[in-house]
Amino acid sequence: MAHETGVNPDGPQAASHKVIADHLRATSFLIADGVLPSNEGRGYVLRRIMRRAMRHAHILGAQDPMVYKLVPTLVKEMGDAYPELGRAQPLIAETLKLEETRFKRTLGTGLKLLDDETRGLSAGGTLKGDVAFKLYDTFGFPLDLTQDVLRARDISVDTAGFEKSMDEQRAKARAAWAGSGDTADQAIWFDVRQKVGATEFLGYDTERAEGKITAIIVDGKEVSSLKASQTGWLLVNQTPFYAESGGQMGDTGRFVGADGQATIADVHKMVGDLHAHHAKVDKGEIKVGDDVVMTVDAIRRAQLRAHHSATHLLHEALRRHLGTHVTQKGSLVAPDRLRFDISHTKPISSEELRKVEDEVNERVRLNSSVDTRLMTPEEAIAAGAMALFGEKYGEEVRVLSMGGAQGEKYSVELCGGTHALRTGDIGLFRIVGEGAVSAGVRRIEAVAGNAAEQHVRHQIDLLNEAAAVMKVRAEDLPMRLAALVDGQRKIERELGEARKALALAGSGGSGGSNATDEVRDVGGMKMIGRVLNGVPGKDLKGMADAFKKKLGSGVVALIGIEEGKASAVVGVTDDLSKTVNAVDLVKAAVAALGGKGGGGRPDMAQGGGPDAAKADDALKAIEAALGGAR
Repeated sequence: MAHETGVNPDGPQAASHKVIADHLRATSFLIADGVLPSNEGRGYVLRRIMRRAMRHAHILGAQDPMVYKLVPTLVKEMGDAYPELGRAQPLIAETLKLEETRFKRTLGTGLKLLDDETRGLSAGGTLKGDVAFKLYDTFGFPLDLTQDVLRARDISVDTAGFEKSMDEQRAKARAAWAGSGDTADQAIWFDVRQKVGATEFLGYDTERAEGKITAIIVDGKEVSSLKASQTGWLLVNQTPFYAESGGQMGDTGRFVGADGQATIADVHKMVGDLHAHHAKVDKGEIKVGDDVVMTVDAIRRAQLRAHHSATHLLHEALRRHLGTHVTQKGSLVAPDRLRFDISHTKPISSEELRKVEDEVNERVRLNSSVDTRLMTPEEAIAAGAMALFGEKYGEEVRVLSMGGAQGEKYSVELCGGTHALRTGDIGLFRIVGEGAVSAGVRRIEAVAGNAAEQHVRHQIDLLNEAAAVMKVRAEDLPMRLAALVDGQRKIERELGEARKALALAGSGGSGGSNATDEVRDVGGMKMIGRVLNGVPGKDLKGMADAFKKKLGSGVVALIGIEEGKASAVVGVTDDLSKTVNAVDLVKAAVAALGGKGGGGRPDMAQGGGPDAAKADDALKAIEAALGGAR
């Protein structure tokens, strides 16, 4: 640390060195355990710990991200006793570097704003609480950081005003949140659970069973029956229907009783172990106390099982190809797709995705059995099962093993979902998308089984359709499209150059009066202003640069009109850009065009508006602003 900052660790700033070391240790263990920085929960606690270390690195004078460089030293010192640090080292270092880079930007913006807001305050002064809150709420500048920065200048912060602003924001948030009827009536489920007991789940072994209706809930109240066309929640003593949990969607199917039939559209798990079946009665009447035959939609269940088992194989393949730092951060298992979020700090390349996809399909083709064992959580973890950080496990857990060949261990995880009997039941597996979810979290989208076959068939149909339109063979399509794109770009470049030449020659379809085409004196400066019909906004900057060279010293204002909309560009030559700001001039034009904003640099700015008929007014607004600039 001293080597990175050049500050004596035993000198006056020894405390900062100790804070960095202590917080680096806490940060690294949390990330190794699967926690990533976020704006809520344990992720927010981690972010605060990280930023305190980074703030002290800033105090020590570190101009560039520095804390992540200390990770190898920590692993060297503690990795033997805690091997998880070594396994997670790449993730820890990347997460710290990314977070510190972002924090440097936040710090720079916040310090500038803080300097602006305290320019008139002297030693002994107080920063207003609402200003401190704005720094925190809008720019992510923590209150304690504001206090630390100002303490060196003997300026305090109105913490009471800060808390008042915080309370006002909370009140607004509460007022804006209108709870749904379901969440408003949660108390009913606790009462029902106490009266009827937990629901026994039979769905691991069967998709059809008999049960007794123990309660019916409609709009947060218990009722005795549901009649034809009515909807509500049906509770039974036992069920083969899986309730939505662990990312897997709930089952659908039918209840059939002596006096009525109902379609089950979804199943939710209430108060932990109460399966609530969302039902619509199709025929007759369903009453409390009725015996019903419950049948799960077997095809949909098979698709759910295939996608859920595919997530387990995907997880292990990702860990083998990207590193053991990869852990699950969230998932969705649907009958037609899966979504899988993992801890990983950078985009996954196409080559890496292809290797992962190939490995999953290889494991599928082994057609090995999917084995389930019941263990205590401690026994499961000792046996090599992967548990998810933050998940709550009961006294007994299900351990799913799959993908191995001839006694090999491949994917071993704790999971309460329903799964394929053999990996071959998953069928074809295809990754269809990859992208960022948040800092350090990537999302993979994929399809399996029938959904994967449909995806491939659709892709082939699109390819053949495109080839037919282009009148080429499918294998020649990429080359043909590349040639078309190159030709289009060449035409666009030539058209842009022609427009520029016409504009410089004084033509170009000017829609303004002759006066707007001339170089004239405005506020002691030369100005060229033109309205150019049929010229898109993307071409205006190049034209403005050409006019600036032609003018030598002055201001260029161009209004391009295309498809009823107007774009405005203002260029200011370098000798005038310190006294005349192109951004201010273009904002005046944008307002005249019925738009808002506009931005850029002092020497070149751009904006636009919806009212092309006001193009001449926009030029006049620029002239008026320019006339008042001196």
